[in-house]
Amino acid sequence: MLKILAIANQKGGVGKTTTSINLAASLVNSGKRVLLVDLDPQGNTTMGSGVDKRPLDRTLYHVLLGEQDIASVRLSVDPGKYDLIPANQDLAGAEVEMVALDARETRLKTALQSVSGDYDFILIDCPPALNLLTLNGLCAAHAVMIPMQCEYYALEGLSDLVNTIKRVRSRFNPSIRIEGLLRTMFDPRNLLAQQVSEQLQQHFGDKVYQTVIPRNVRLAEAPGFGLPILYHDRQSKGAQAYLALANEVLTAASQ
Repeated sequence: MLKILAIANQKGGVGKTTTSINLAASLVNSGKRVLLVDLDPQGNTTMGSGVDKRPLDRTLYHVLLGEQDIASVRLSVDPGKYDLIPANQDLAGAEVEMVALDARETRLKTALQSVSGDYDFILIDCPPALNLLTLNGLCAAHAVMIPMQCEYYALEGLSDLVNTIKRVRSRFNPSIRIEGLLRTMFDPRNLLAQQVSEQLQQHFGDKVYQTVIPRNVRLAEAPGFGLPILYHDRQSKGAQAYLALANEVLTAASQ
């Protein structure tokens, strides 16, 4: 059965794109069919997947405006072996142009229905903002993964995102839920990180993934090569962490 997972946090620099790319590759490594949707006008997921965003003449922008169907835009990514709906700066214009369109909050959800039978997982990398693009991602998703660093301001922003998800549930998508909170760029030597991690576990309990993504040089290098970490350094701590996360996601999906 298809699972659509939005990877969201309005705070930038928390590892959303890194998680999207590497979770996609790790799920494929487990034999799953995966579509990765780049919903961020920065196009970092597109570039990090080894696709040059600049010359693209068909992207998610054209899908959201109804100019292309999603199957005509998707690309097959190698070596990650997942499919990608790419994005570039054009997508920033969709924010304004969709305001006047019918069902503007659910245009991504509608577009994905035509390819839903092709995949086991669809991952949506949301932009670092609580805007109309993110709203489309949340309306299309069955669940939300929230990557976050274990620092004070991350806790402050988390409450805003949780409230947004509650509003989406009440108005647009009654089945959406928080799948889990993912601790990223974690340094166990940092006392504050340990304290925030403990607070998260106390407050959210089993909603916090057991897997912790470490601060890892090889993981930071991989996007520069346009590669998931599995194909840059499979033995690195970062690669092993994302393989473990994929196992958690698969276990949750089977329950």
